[in-house]
Amino acid sequence: MKRPIAVFDSGLGGLTVVAQLRRALPNDWFVYFGDTARVPYGCKSADTVKRFAIQAVEFLLQFEPKTIVAACNTASAMALETLQEVVDVPVVGVIEPGAKAAVQAANQRCIAVIGTEATINSQAYHRAIWQIDPQARIVAKACPLLVSMVEEGRQPTDAVVEMVVKEYLQGLKEHEPGVLLMGCTHYPLLREAFGKVMGPEVTLIDSACHTAKKVVEVSGEANTEKNAEGGTVRCYVSDNAERFATLGARFLNEPLGYVSYVPLDALIADPGGALGVMANAKEDPRHVGRGHWG
Repeated sequence: MKRPIAVFDSGLGGLTVVAQLRRALPNDWFVYFGDTARVPYGCKSADTVKRFAIQAVEFLLQFEPKTIVAACNTASAMALETLQEVVDVPVVGVIEPGAKAAVQAANQRCIAVIGTEATINSQAYHRAIWQIDPQARIVAKACPLLVSMVEEGRQPTDAVVEMVVKEYLQGLKEHEPGVLLMGCTHYPLLREAFGKVMGPEVTLIDSACHTAKKVVEVSGEANTEKNAEGGTVRCYVSDNAERFATLGARFLNEPLGYVSYVPLDALIADPGGALGVMANAKEDPRHVGRGHWG
């Protein structure tokens, strides 16, 4: 079997990145870890996020991935450099690709950034944008309620969603930005609500599709070799596989056929016991589906 692309996130949101990766690399297969027992990462300290990210990557390394994607904006902001230092395979985050796309689309106009509290407070997007364009004007806003609204299944046309989005974005709109950078993997599901508030003159930037392009670059070129596992996504979660399988279909726009529960105590055990973690994941009665889909 070909080596997979491994993706991790604090929960469901990273599946929007997987969806874009599957479009860009249809002949590859993917393994995904969602840390649903400890979601959200967005309100946790940098040290805690780094520890969780390292544990997620240790789990994923047993699959011998050719590339690892930190699909979580918070983990990308706080742990990417650490991961790149300690892991032998390429590790790609979502910050730099989104920042690059925002600078290009803004065309020297103001760039508005929204994300979790941790992502915004880290100023990771500020640094990435200023590295590309030191003169860029940036306004940012933490939007902590939006992740839970998406995971509740609320639609962008929901009256509560529209009210909260307007409350968050109205101040940003006053700066007349050229782009709104959606700095959280959950936010593309609320794209319609953002567009309604910001208006058609503001370009919405989804880091997921630009991250997929970066992964293709890191891989050297798109994988054109046919693979029987092409398109397969195997998901592992640290809590509530059933809920993940149900809600995840919305993020991926199709049913999830393989979701396994990984006990948290096994996940945080010595990394040398990775095979034991895998065995627990397969044998646990909360495992959902053993097939795959493509």
